[in-house]
Amino acid sequence: MWFGQRVTVIVPCYREAQLIGATLRRIPTWVDHICAVDDASDDATAASIRSIADCRLELVQHAKNRGVGAAIATGYERALRKGADLLVVMAGDNQMDPADLPALLTPLVAGTADYTKGNRFCHPERKRMPFSRRLGGMILSLFTRLATGLSITDSQCGYTALKASVARTLPLEELWPRFGYPNDLLGMLSARGFAVSDVMVRPVYANEQSGIRFWHLLVVIWVIFRRFTHERFAASSARRQSAQHAE
Repeated sequence: MWFGQRVTVIVPCYREAQLIGATLRRIPTWVDHICAVDDASDDATAASIRSIADCRLELVQHAKNRGVGAAIATGYERALRKGADLLVVMAGDNQMDPADLPALLTPLVAGTADYTKGNRFCHPERKRMPFSRRLGGMILSLFTRLATGLSITDSQCGYTALKASVARTLPLEELWPRFGYPNDLLGMLSARGFAVSDVMVRPVYANEQSGIRFWHLLVVIWVIFRRFTHERFAASSARRQSAQHAE
């Protein structure tokens, strides 16, 4: 537990047989539940997870590949059924430092945020990130700020923490299933008035090459404004219905 709050760490993974073991072994002992969601990997990811002797660890497998956003939604739903209070997402590629976990959770417990999001761009080691990934992240963060009004700098960072009470109010079944899910979730949170905070986290990179392509940027920008128009339409419909009931 973390200050009396039950913590689940959700680890979405796809083709992470080599790194998933190191990721899971580094999760702090005070975490109550670990939900590893294997998104139909065609390598030994599931076997690597099963080899970890940790009574907190639960493996959930998708029958077919659905995307990282869908894997996170599965993890959220499983954590809620388990009675978690705080829901953390930590990728399975060992690129998120567990030492940053308390900083993500503290604003939730203190009541100053409903959702915390890692910000690698304000860290002194930010230049360890591939330049194309930094540039792409800055562009998508700008579009996300314009669409949501949230003061966020690193919209694409997947290291996050969410209150379970907030997760229960969100239409998680609508969450964009693939690359772009962070922006979609931020749009959901902003539309419902939840508080989102940036938290500095360390960027962990070795010799990885950025997987971001120009078409990824276009897809995510479309996802951002798809959510924006959806929420605007829903709010407008709610106002019309309210006005009709008042007549």
